Amino acid sequence: MIDLSLPLMIPEAGNLPELLRGWREDTMIFLRHDVPKIVLVTAIAFLLVRLLRLVTRKVTDLQTRKLPSGFRAQQVRTLASVVSSVGVFIIIFGAALEVLPLFGLNLGPLLASAGVAGLAIGFGAQTLVHDFINGFFILSENQYDLGDNIRIAGVKGVVEEMTLRRTVLRDDDGTVHTVPNSAIQIVSNTTRDWAQVAMRVVVAYSEPSDRILKLLQQVGEDIRQDPAFADDIVGDIQVPGIDRVGNGEVEYLMLVKTRPRSQFTVGRELRRRIKECFDQNQVQTPGPGRVFVMDQGGTKAS
Repeated sequence: MIDLSLPLMIPEAGNLPELLRGWREDTMIFLRHDVPKIVLVTAIAFLLVRLLRLVTRKVTDLQTRKLPSGFRAQQVRTLASVVSSVGVFIIIFGAALEVLPLFGLNLGPLLASAGVAGLAIGFGAQTLVHDFINGFFILSENQYDLGDNIRIAGVKGVVEEMTLRRTVLRDDDGTVHTVPNSAIQIVSNTTRDWAQVAMRVVVAYSEPSDRILKLLQQVGEDIRQDPAFADDIVGDIQVPGIDRVGNGEVEYLMLVKTRPRSQFTVGRELRRRIKECFDQNQVQTPGPGRVFVMDQGGTKAS
């Protein structure tokens, strides 16, 4: 409330020229000393923003040309947009800290209030911040792409959607799993670069080892030379030898490296050819194992 009983402080006519003179001097000091600083800071901030956006755009275009995957190119654009936005904010914030004090504004209380508010928001949204930080590193490191078959946070499936905050997987039975990026600690990607089929072939103990190894190598060479599967197999099929012996049977190991997501097709075809080869060469399979059943009286039957 304004106390109307107090006289209004109106400068006397003799003091008016001195007041105008003081305003004039302050204005001239501001124009001579502060305005050049404001112009310089504004110009530097403007140039830094333009330079940041130019560099970001050039790097994005260069990486986009190198990347065959359209989605990976979109990832690079997303990361570039995030980096550019954060960089512009930092530049403008720094310029404001330099310019506002020149207008006589005290930023101490404002910064203290902003710090307290930021601390409170940080505690309340620390999981969300963790999601975005983890999502940023997942995208920047290209840990997985759309269509990859991965295992994260105790679930597995094909990646259908991924953002800075979450990753969406679809399991083999159609179940959709939505995983916050903050919950991702270990990523197991089964479709990156190449996949491997570790096939174990079991035959009777009486079959000669050299004969079985030769047949398996022949089947591997045949499928390797087949034009329908040659592009899916990325290396020579290996038959290291016997992997296990016991219970009247011998287990042989075959290793096949394929392109991502081709291991299932190649594996099924390889099993079919092994069965046909064994049928043609009359390879004996292991006999049925003996099953023991214990009745309530303790009598053993075989």
